[in-house]
Amino acid sequence: MNKEEKLIKKIYSENVLKEWKRLIKDPFHRLEFDTTLKFLKKYLLKKGTILDAGGGPGRYSIELAKLGYNVILLDYVPENLELAKIKLKKEKVQHKIKNIIEGSITDLSNFKSESFDAVLCLGGPLSHVHPNKKRKKAVKELIRVAKKSAPIFISVMGKFGTISRFHKWIDEIKDTPHFRKFYVKGDDYQWHGGKAYAHFFEVDELKSLFANKVKFLENVGLEGLASPCQKEINKMAKKEPKAWKNWLEMHNKTCTNKEVAEFSLHFLIIGRKK
Repeated sequence: MNKEEKLIKKIYSENVLKEWKRLIKDPFHRLEFDTTLKFLKKYLLKKGTILDAGGGPGRYSIELAKLGYNVILLDYVPENLELAKIKLKKEKVQHKIKNIIEGSITDLSNFKSESFDAVLCLGGPLSHVHPNKKRKKAVKELIRVAKKSAPIFISVMGKFGTISRFHKWIDEIKDTPHFRKFYVKGDDYQWHGGKAYAHFFEVDELKSLFANKVKFLENVGLEGLASPCQKEINKMAKKEPKAWKNWLEMHNKTCTNKEVAEFSLHFLIIGRKK
């Protein structure tokens, strides 16, 4: 584990409850969660065993278990996995979780090739892998353990969606070498208040890591056109229900547009293993 990954592990170990609550804490964040679930339901087989790689405290694992799938949850932060065990028991779905494993998405050697009916890597674990050759290795591993024709879902942090929220990080933009490295290469060494590393993707960059091993099905902007406007989106959802209903209808119709995915704070790539 390199220094970037050690820092990320430390950050997530200190913010387990924050990560657990993140996807449901307000309407803006629920866009990522609900949109991801919509496309999981669209492309998953009706039954099977799923690898939730980098699954954190188990938010998606619980939803999949509720839908009847067998799930293996993998994450490299032990504190995440301890919370997942508590939450799974509370939701009474622990019998559908076939294993909980501490490990990295860059090394899935615990699993045989073509072991899973679907493979997930959601919320941005790949964005915390450094350098690019290790990101390539992680995607190669995620593909390897998927069965032939199985769907693979990977979501990451988006470069342009993050830039669109410039008002939240003016001090970083004033740091010329840092900002230039960010918009050219997607590398951010000041993530989480300057404490850790993250890589922010463009859509074609992420697709290139698949190396023609999958047939691409969809690219999805998870927050979509709401990305720069978190405060305004939450206000609309709370105070303007008719407008919010219409916004969600628009979001669901436009989120698979490539430009919308490119503009999104997080985006999802769905492929089917060849």
